[in-house]
Amino acid sequence: MRKQGPRSRAVVAVLTAALLGVAGCDAVGGDSAGPTQKAKPSPKPTPAWDSSPASIAAVGDSITRGFDACGILKDCPDVSWATGASTQVDSLAVRLLGRAKAAERSWNYAVSGARMADLSGQMAQAAARTPALVTVMVGANDACRDSTAAMTSVSAFRSGFEDALSVLRKQAPKAQVYVASVPNLKRLWSEGRANPLGKQVWKLGVCPSMLADADALDAAATERRDSVQDRVEAYNSVLKDVCAKDEHCRYDGGAVYDYRFGTDQLSHWDWFHPSVNGQARLAEIAYRKVRSVT
Repeated sequence: MRKQGPRSRAVVAVLTAALLGVAGCDAVGGDSAGPTQKAKPSPKPTPAWDSSPASIAAVGDSITRGFDACGILKDCPDVSWATGASTQVDSLAVRLLGRAKAAERSWNYAVSGARMADLSGQMAQAAARTPALVTVMVGANDACRDSTAAMTSVSAFRSGFEDALSVLRKQAPKAQVYVASVPNLKRLWSEGRANPLGKQVWKLGVCPSMLADADALDAAATERRDSVQDRVEAYNSVLKDVCAKDEHCRYDGGAVYDYRFGTDQLSHWDWFHPSVNGQARLAEIAYRKVRSVT
């Protein structure tokens, strides 16, 4: 290797000093007076889901009111999956709070025949109680209309649910919300149509958009039922999406919609609403979802 002369050593020294100077500007903890980097704020932690809420308010439609479960054409809130006291059901409230506390710390504001447009009014009543948990089951009546053209639009369904949650948040910002999916109405048709009595009852006007002409299998009838089913699935997508934007809301993941119920779970007065057995199954699903830590 050739020896470096004085001039070469001087050049190397200058270059080395320059490189060290550049490195010093960027090095964290160096002696340079470079710009101070601000630490990024830690992400806000997601609130933990309370799997043991101290009080429950229920909103929704006839399913939550136990309609046609105990007698013909009447509500039977005692067997409600959400707040009922019946030992045959063991409602969500009873499972979570115990029978004595459930009687004092659970309230049912659901209304038979209610649609999504009615949910905000029920939420206002529920919010006044500042409950720890609000259960929501609504949407079947939005799809069960005289015709497919009369079904609630998906956009109206979405805005109705958003408004209802907004009403709740104004008075009960930390209340948890359990949202049940809309039941599978096409499965209801396929199960109930095997019963001659059920088909006769349906002719009185039970969910005509899905259940009218129960034995018809022509293209028009099939298209009509498929339209109702598509709308129900779209409603469930809305419930999932809107709920996901609320940090205290939990959707059931389609558990009610996916449940493969049979005629034992249907009221034998109208072959549409849940029987006492069906209410118990809904309570089981809700309890499992509310108690889950994930």
